[in-house]
Amino acid sequence: MSPTPRLSAGDPAPDFTLLDADGKSVSLSDFRGRKVIVYVYPAAMTPGCTKQACDFRDSLDSLAAAGYAVLGLSPDQPAKLAKFRDKEGLTFPLLSDPDKAVLTAWGAYGEKQMYGRTVTGVIRSTFVVDEDGTIAVAQYAVKATGHVAKLRRELDV
Repeated sequence: MSPTPRLSAGDPAPDFTLLDADGKSVSLSDFRGRKVIVYVYPAAMTPGCTKQACDFRDSLDSLAAAGYAVLGLSPDQPAKLAKFRDKEGLTFPLLSDPDKAVLTAWGAYGEKQMYGRTVTGVIRSTFVVDEDGTIAVAQYAVKATGHVAKLRRELDV
């Protein structure tokens, strides 16, 4: 498998329309004119992904006050995302990409290192998309723990 092309600051953010936890369509273009944090996580209801989601939940007020919307993106089905949202009290959209087409377009699905082995899977990533749909920040292979605090420092939020 060849390496998945990765996005960089200045690239246009690949548009998408995906189902959220309630089965409603959400498009990136719905957020044009706003700054959006799109974070990619491997699987709902796993320890690292829960920690990261709760960190975004707990930071949502300060991020929103600074003009940022947050979207979580994983290959999980909407029903699992709804359980995750309800269990953890998540108040931002969780989007389902079961065929991994969007994850691949964003460079967040492909080869990665896991426990010293090369595997194919979801690459935990975070993107900041500016108001006109351009990637402002692209971070790959981020850590679940401490990442949101680091991102907030980088964004001065």
